[in-house]
Amino acid sequence: MHPDLYKRPLLWCLAALICLLLCFYRPAPAKRDVFHALPQKQVTLTGRVAHFPVHKKKSTNAVVKVLSVNGQLADGYVYARFAGFEPQWQDTLLLQGRLQKPYGIHLLGNFDWRHYLAQQHIFTESKVSQAQVVRPAGVFFRGLRALREDILHTFERSFAPELAAIAGGVLLGERGEISPRLYADFQDSGAVHLLVASGGNVGFVTLITVGLCALVGLGRKKTIICALAVAGLYTLAAGADAPLVRAYFMAVCACVGYLLGRNSGVFQGLLVSCFIILCLEPASVFETGFQMSFLATLAIIVCLSNYRLPAAWPGWVRFFAQIFLATLSTQLVLLPIFTNVFYKVSVTGLLSNMLLVPWASTLMGITFGYYVFTLLHMGFLLQGPAAWGLEGFKMLVEFFASFKLSSVPAAAWSPGAIAAYYAGLFWLFHLPQKQFARKLFWPCLIVAGMALGVQACFFSGGRVYLLNEWNKNAAIVKLSNGKVLLFEAGIAPEKLTSALYKIGVQKADAVLTFSHAPVPKELETLSKTGTVIRPFTPGVWPGDTLPAAGVPVRVTWGEHQTRQGKMWINAGYSGTRLDDVSYCFASREQDICLGAGARFVRIGENVHANQRNQTVKLQI
Repeated sequence: MHPDLYKRPLLWCLAALICLLLCFYRPAPAKRDVFHALPQKQVTLTGRVAHFPVHKKKSTNAVVKVLSVNGQLADGYVYARFAGFEPQWQDTLLLQGRLQKPYGIHLLGNFDWRHYLAQQHIFTESKVSQAQVVRPAGVFFRGLRALREDILHTFERSFAPELAAIAGGVLLGERGEISPRLYADFQDSGAVHLLVASGGNVGFVTLITVGLCALVGLGRKKTIICALAVAGLYTLAAGADAPLVRAYFMAVCACVGYLLGRNSGVFQGLLVSCFIILCLEPASVFETGFQMSFLATLAIIVCLSNYRLPAAWPGWVRFFAQIFLATLSTQLVLLPIFTNVFYKVSVTGLLSNMLLVPWASTLMGITFGYYVFTLLHMGFLLQGPAAWGLEGFKMLVEFFASFKLSSVPAAAWSPGAIAAYYAGLFWLFHLPQKQFARKLFWPCLIVAGMALGVQACFFSGGRVYLLNEWNKNAAIVKLSNGKVLLFEAGIAPEKLTSALYKIGVQKADAVLTFSHAPVPKELETLSKTGTVIRPFTPGVWPGDTLPAAGVPVRVTWGEHQTRQGKMWINAGYSGTRLDDVSYCFASREQDICLGAGARFVRIGENVHANQRNQTVKLQI
């Protein structure tokens, strides 16, 4: 890719917009958002179903664009749960029900449903008691809706449940109720992205349409118009999510560039689509899906433009080599994000995607062809190949996921490490352009060094994390020397594992409990020593000092705090579960004590209590 492309004003405007949003923008309800009607117990609202509904075991859920609340004009979105009613995309509904804040537990490193919805600018949920259609969708949208539903129902009637889910995911991004085991296999094999409608689908539909138009002898302009029309219909039928909209804008710009004889249309399309999406939906900048989609597409464009393959290579070799480069660039650019979200890295993903990506594209054509043939009462001609292709695809996913090292656990990256990594990756992607790479070397090296230096100087101090999940507590202490102590009081070990990954470690240097009650066996796996320090055992009595991973920790009788804020000591040993201790240690000449089963921490003379279903972060 020519270096002059980086001088484009739109690129720098987009970079400035992203920086401003990351620094200053936080998703919040607008003045007329339905969120402000929460104090009312029951409301009547009208709204349009904005996305295709999601079917669950006990309800059908859909995002509704609110138009009015109790007869007053309103705005925003509500995540509605319907029982006994089937909402349809683009229908305008009259709903009655109770509004509530989305359920959410902000537990360090774990999924927070409320936070997830807020990133999509949804701050309200509703359990709908009554619903009716006040204005059906237009004929165009009803037609697309019927086409989508008919395709999915055809798959459900023709294939086994898991194969139907794969077919729906590959073709339309609707994977249905896929089994947790199979979904985990897709994650471990690095192929989970193939179960959602992505930009690659839009590109594939565009190219197939161009090929068919060329076969019937259409001119260049008519071919482009036809291809864009078909791709647009597919984008809407597949849900018009951000990756699809971005890809469609890219296809439009690429086609316009093709008509004008310019070869930068794809890159310009990426910039234009991202700029429009962020202007219309600023909260998208925080969505993991948007970040991964944008970076993956950018990496493929840059990598395939710079690493050109020899023209003398056979066509099939060039084909697989391009898939390898695209997969490698995607894996490299998404490594920090994937690690910070899933806390694992797919080792087999590079090899599996070389086979699964072209296979998925083939399945798109075969499954859609099968649907067309069923309309002509000739589905039997493609039912066998489609079923065999889906079964082979599933077996290949399970094969790559079966390796012991198909995915390995990984702790989250720090912001400084991420910035340094991307600086080095940017230089690596431009290495074939030797002159430009030489100019980039020192700037990239300086950026990487500054990022790591800022991280070490300003963000490596000690931290205390007080965790609470309903009536269960825990605390994680990360000292300035890198040592990590985990104080457990009831939170599930798998959730504590995610919390440790989030702060950048896989295991704690020491795990301590506040009482001698039995602890889960899995808790021992969270300690580097493989043991859990429990009170009222030899060497762990009030008055003792124990070396927890080299950190002198004093054991005292349990400190507690009344609702009025007064401190009291639970002294004495009764041999029951009422006995507990507190742990104290020194950090930067401050005395720090954790008591009451990690319900509070005392730093010097200041006492900081945890908060219900929240993570409290304190600097020490």
